Amino acid sequence: MKAFIEQILKQIGEDPSREGLKDTPKRVDKSLRFLTSGYNVDIDKLVNDALYSDVYDEMVIVKDIDLFSLCEHHLLPFFGKCHVAYLPKGKIIGLSKIPRIVDAFSRRLQVQERLTTQVAQCLEKTLKPKGVGVVIEALHLCMSMRGVEKQSSYTTTSSMLGCFKSDARTRSEFLNLIQPQGTRR
Repeated sequence: MKAFIEQILKQIGEDPSREGLKDTPKRVDKSLRFLTSGYNVDIDKLVNDALYSDVYDEMVIVKDIDLFSLCEHHLLPFFGKCHVAYLPKGKIIGLSKIPRIVDAFSRRLQVQERLTTQVAQCLEKTLKPKGVGVVIEALHLCMSMRGVEKQSSYTTTSSMLGCFKSDARTRSEFLNLIQPQGTRR
């Protein structure tokens, strides 16, 4: 990949041998491999037996999960917050696994809509809960830095499965609980 990055630098009119750019192909290679490392994540290994039998039957929410991804259309970052909820049906998951699942899917070339659905479907498949809700709020640099150039436009997407889709009260409770509280934001 380093040779391609060097060619890109030349194509935009830069000198890849100048002091500030000498190691850029190596740094970009390393950066892109990290930012797309989600392709190599095995979700079953990630969950790693962190599923537990439990009679808990109230909503579980992990909110404000920091999210960073690359837009597959322009290879520019989008970033924001992901809020995830599920209603258990005999199984709960270790709480740290939820942000790890978000990271696994966000570290791929993405569109926000697909990312939202992938996180929800993964939790549904893994936990088999009564329902799952996922909301992502993100700022897209492909909209801020180029194109329409709207620096403050956030995109919000949601995926509601099971009772989060079929029961307006469950969905409403989730959406109410992820709203900013007190000094947050």
